[in-house]
Amino acid sequence: MYEPPHFQETRPDVLHGLIRAHPLGMLISNGPDGPEANAIPFLLDAQVSPSGRLRAHMAKANPQWKLISENPSSPVLVVFQGTDAYVTPSWYETKRETGKVVPTWNYAIVQVRGTAEVIDDQDWLARQIADLTASQEGTRETPWAVTDAPAPFIQSQIKGIIGLEIAISEIHGKWKVSQNRPVADRAGVAHGLETEAASQSGMARLVRSYGGLDGN
Repeated sequence: MYEPPHFQETRPDVLHGLIRAHPLGMLISNGPDGPEANAIPFLLDAQVSPSGRLRAHMAKANPQWKLISENPSSPVLVVFQGTDAYVTPSWYETKRETGKVVPTWNYAIVQVRGTAEVIDDQDWLARQIADLTASQEGTRETPWAVTDAPAPFIQSQIKGIIGLEIAISEIHGKWKVSQNRPVADRAGVAHGLETEAASQSGMARLVRSYGGLDGN
């Protein structure tokens, strides 16, 4: 991943936070016909090793797990996309001063590399789906649990999936949130996101935080 120094994010808690907030990762692996990619929800186990581990499951009908199993030494890549937003030049003070501006796109993203192990174990899969469900249902007033469904039905569903563990060897973060712009432009972007793009409050907060604008 192209990482200019001013966009690099290296703090483990911040990187892990994005993964947990945006767990649907793009799993990319190599096969004989080229790259294979699928969107899969992941769980992050940050305490199991210095670098951590990702857990996931996919349909047995999905051929990607077979490609991974046949090439166990080939690393995989998982991309987690955080919040993103189009940035119009109209928000820049520089536009009014010189006109020398162009549009851009702000985003936060994490890329994880590691070796993957395919797991076909009923107990492991049962724990995986229970943990993944709990991670998403936990904030609901009346959370749904896997045990709410009939046990024979869940067992039949488990037979149709396969597990995946990825031992993380590298993790990289890129927060491109207007740090490269003058302070007045950063302020303009944050204000524009807050007033013109109601759904972009998350990006506005990042621009203010990384741009040294908190409290302004």
